Amino acid sequence: MYKKFALMLFSTTGALALGLTSALQATAATGTWVPYGNTNPITSSKSTWRCQSSIAVGPNLVSQVCTVRSASGTGVQGAVIVRNNNNYLYSTNAGMDVYYEGGGLRGYWDCPSSGVGANSWSVCFGSTFPANGYRYFTGGYANNRDLGTTPLN
Repeated sequence: MYKKFALMLFSTTGALALGLTSALQATAATGTWVPYGNTNPITSSKSTWRCQSSIAVGPNLVSQVCTVRSASGTGVQGAVIVRNNNNYLYSTNAGMDVYYEGGGLRGYWDCPSSGVGANSWSVCFGSTFPANGYRYFTGGYANNRDLGTTPLN
């Protein structure tokens, strides 16, 4: 669970302590790793990806957090992309918190440590949920490094 981001978000929005306590006591759901090989997950998708800039999270390892909206516009999910530019398998963890505009927590997901193939992309996805007319943003981490937050999607 990405508690650091939740704390920062709730403290800056002035949420009541009760809301903060409830949010931090919930258990993170398990996300799903999807290997993409040498196919860029963003450009190969019909979905709309709104991502933070990539940052280095390890030697020759870059990552970015994204909010993904389905091509139909009805589904949303968080994602953390990891690109391994090494000539060997690299093990990393990742996770994200998804919020709707106005600061409400929609959910958070952790992907346990997994090997990202040599010279390839892997993506940690959270569950897809109905957009319900809201815009969303996502905060995330990879290899225990903060990736910031995405623009609204």
